[in-house]
Amino acid sequence: MAKKVNKSVAASIFNMTCPKCHQGDLFTTPTFSFSKPFDMHPKCEKCNEDFMPEPGFYYGAMFLSYIFTGFFCLGFVMFFHWGLGWSTSASFGLLLAVCALLFVAVFRLSRSLWIHIVVRFDPDKAARVSKEN
Repeated sequence: MAKKVNKSVAASIFNMTCPKCHQGDLFTTPTFSFSKPFDMHPKCEKCNEDFMPEPGFYYGAMFLSYIFTGFFCLGFVMFFHWGLGWSTSASFGLLLAVCALLFVAVFRLSRSLWIHIVVRFDPDKAARVSKEN
């Protein structure tokens, strides 16, 4: 029996799967693995989509990461400083700890979002890959 393909782009972005077939993994290890957290597969193991189409391809992902992190940091410190009445030092201290914990997740999510912006889902290819596996 063929595996049902999830056609949701949002689910594929957050699951960090191939943008073309939504089945192969983008990264070689789980998100919170300390072993090679930044290593990506060069190609999709299911549909052979190239995850590194050109040098510097993920340069745009850096901007997505920067924008997301900037707004997150502003909101985080504002909430703890003005909302809960924490001191500025305590708010920033907690922010540094949270950012250190989420660094790899934000890195991976921004890369996944960037490749999903550039490469579109192909339902025909997804169905073929699903039948082959």
